[in-house]
Amino acid sequence: MADKKTDEEEVVEKKSGGSMVLIIVIVLLVLLLVGGGLVAYFLLSGSDENAVDATAQPTKSKTVKRTGKRSTDYLTVGPMYPMNQFIVNLLSENGSRFLKTTINLELDKPELSAELDKKKPLIRDIIIRVLSSKTFEEVSTMKGKSRLKDEIVSKINDVLADGQIKNIFFTDFVVQ
Repeated sequence: MADKKTDEEEVVEKKSGGSMVLIIVIVLLVLLLVGGGLVAYFLLSGSDENAVDATAQPTKSKTVKRTGKRSTDYLTVGPMYPMNQFIVNLLSENGSRFLKTTINLELDKPELSAELDKKKPLIRDIIIRVLSSKTFEEVSTMKGKSRLKDEIVSKINDVLADGQIKNIFFTDFVVQ
């Protein structure tokens, strides 16, 4: 009988030892999750503060008004900068759609055309990348064309220093 009690005591000790290991593993996992959550919180909250600081500091001595919106003042249209024709493939499953368009850029001041002449390859690249990232459905509606104009104006204005693009006008727009 003494042997039976010894065996039972060993089983109880093994069960309590196994449950102790399980508790330790669970505690470590909880600590790891909490630590990861804290690290993620501090990293994400730190990036927001840096973004605010970056926008608060002036990047140039010239103060240039940067807006993401296009001008809707059609009574006083500014100087125009014509671009050559663009022919790009649109995003599609079978790759058979393309867009042919001609664009004129409305400038806020005539001096900006000198900078546009220097950066013409960059401006064309921006426009090509934006146009080719769209699907037929995105560019076939009036609302889609308006969003496309907003996106192009915003991205071009990001690379300009001497002024800004007020609006763009599609003088030719064919989708096939």
